[in-house]
Amino acid sequence: MSTTADEAQETDTVAWYRNERVRDVIGLLARLFLGIVLIVAGAAKVGHPVTSQRAVQAYQIFPFELAGSIGLVLPFLEIILGVLLVLGLFTRLAAVASTVLMVAFIIGISQAWARGLAIDCGCFGGGGQIAPDATKYPQEIARDLSFALAGAWLAWRPRSLASLDRILFGH
Repeated sequence: MSTTADEAQETDTVAWYRNERVRDVIGLLARLFLGIVLIVAGAAKVGHPVTSQRAVQAYQIFPFELAGSIGLVLPFLEIILGVLLVLGLFTRLAAVASTVLMVAFIIGISQAWARGLAIDCGCFGGGGQIAPDATKYPQEIARDLSFALAGAWLAWRPRSLASLDRILFGH
């Protein structure tokens, strides 16, 4: 029984995907991708608490004072999750929390879009009311979906290269 070139290529592709080392590299890239984004997003907001509060309040989801409190806490949460992911420490927990956060962002942006609110997402600083033609809801949702997918990969398979989890816990 002979194999065709297409079958051999398909077999090579499957073998490549099943390779543990490849999946470990994918995990490393997902960790760094999501972790660095969270650190940058949190750092952009942490020094501007009033702006961060205004960004959350603009979504008009939570009562004004609660939205303000969320705006104060969110930058620190993003930085903590980002650092944990970059270090590869408690990766599954950080990935699950980050994925939940990204899904919450997607829901928030989607509801703002559906309700006709014209706001800047505030994801990397800024936030609040903007001109209706300045909104970028589809791009923001697609961006956050890519971050959520990276988090989902890590929640499913937290093992990766160069992680403190691997050094400290052997996985």
